[in-house]
Amino acid sequence: MRVSKAKRQSQILAELNVSPSLRIADLADRLAVSTETIRRDLDELTRQGQLNRTYGGAIRALGTEPSVTERHTLLVAERERIARATMEILRPANVIMIGSGSTTVHVARRLAVERTNITVITHSFGVATVLALNPTISTLIAPGTYDGTEGATVGVHTVGFLNEFFADAVVLGASGLTEEGPTDALIEAGAVYGAMLARSARSVLVADHSKFGRVFPSRWARWKQIDALVSDAAPNGQLQAAIDRHHVSVTVG
Repeated sequence: MRVSKAKRQSQILAELNVSPSLRIADLADRLAVSTETIRRDLDELTRQGQLNRTYGGAIRALGTEPSVTERHTLLVAERERIARATMEILRPANVIMIGSGSTTVHVARRLAVERTNITVITHSFGVATVLALNPTISTLIAPGTYDGTEGATVGVHTVGFLNEFFADAVVLGASGLTEEGPTDALIEAGAVYGAMLARSARSVLVADHSKFGRVFPSRWARWKQIDALVSDAAPNGQLQAAIDRHHVSVTVG
């Protein structure tokens, strides 16, 4: 039975949710059409921004993300629930590293309300600003090159500073979550998150449901490096399977 173009293209996109790259010949075999038909499908999906063409195939389209200022206006209630749920996980921690992002600022605000006499190490100006509401919290800000879209410092000086410390826990956000691990739109921010992860005894990833299945250039950790995921909804499908396989605890706020 001949499959319609719409169904065929939906199947191609479904395949990309399982595999980060596809080959034209393999798709033609699976969908029982010619390679020229698949090429036309891939060209059309590329024009729509659904994927990126490569020589002999296609890869997932790399997403773009609004600035951190714009993100602060999105999914506010969901991020507040995530922040509240994160507090119990962080209760034993006295030295905490916090990465940049809108959700991590919500976590920092809850820390300022609920905790006293802790130390926070961050590269995010937003995180540092909300922590200033609590004078008992000692905040160390990492130096580096300031990225205005992220409201944070990045670069070799930031990473070098972080390498001088150890933390009980790290709280990190993500632009997207894939079966391989968390990803970020800003490559240099991904390098900072990786440094924080390496210097912390426990890792907590905070991300709302809109991040599920989204792919960005910097894959800064694998699931085996993440201890806990806190979100406003439970992941499903291939993403859930990958998280379960690496025994990541999932908390839904």
